[in-house]
Amino acid sequence: MENGAVKPVIVAIDGPSGTGKSSTSKAVAEQLGLSYLDTGAQYRAITWWMVTNGIDLTDPTAIAAVAGKAEIVSGTDPVKPTITVDGVDVSGPIRTEEVTSKVSAVSAVPEVRTRISELQRSLARAAVDGIVVEGRDIGTTVLPDADLKVFLTASPEARAARRSGELKGADVNATREALVKRDAADSTRKTSPLAKAGDAVEVDTTELTLAQVIECVVTLVEEKRAGK
Repeated sequence: MENGAVKPVIVAIDGPSGTGKSSTSKAVAEQLGLSYLDTGAQYRAITWWMVTNGIDLTDPTAIAAVAGKAEIVSGTDPVKPTITVDGVDVSGPIRTEEVTSKVSAVSAVPEVRTRISELQRSLARAAVDGIVVEGRDIGTTVLPDADLKVFLTASPEARAARRSGELKGADVNATREALVKRDAADSTRKTSPLAKAGDAVEVDTTELTLAQVIECVVTLVEEKRAGK
């Protein structure tokens, strides 16, 4: 079927860290010819900008005051997603522990969420063939009308093992504690908490290989497309 004959499909993939969200979302987008957006990278990017510019991240008012200053541009090619801040490639710097440890505080500020959510919606609207958007509040807040909502879960142990593998030799117990702490912060924040949308399909990835998770989500997207 030609691209022109396929209605654009917007897929929201939510869930906590270490559930395979990024790997799954990129692979699904690539297989189905869709755009891809890692919303977490955008929150990391604005956090990196604030760290770099010496903003007091213990002060929500200070964070709110500069929420609109950084120019964040996300490339949505799933094969080579990019992210720049004020024209600087920050794909490496935003993954540092310094940024990771501060992103929850920054992303909890309503003005930051409003700014980034608007950016995400504009990218979703601009995706001609459709897009896979991954994050924590996509199905509930950012794109509540998404065609398909998927919520990935996994046990804290499985998530810690995966994440420490990604972090090359990180302590699994320390990683697990950090993940649980971040879950608590993200799930209890007042603005757009991490939550499963009522109409989301939950996929527990604890016992699944990445390939199985990808296959599951691809099937869900294809079923949704076929039903249109």
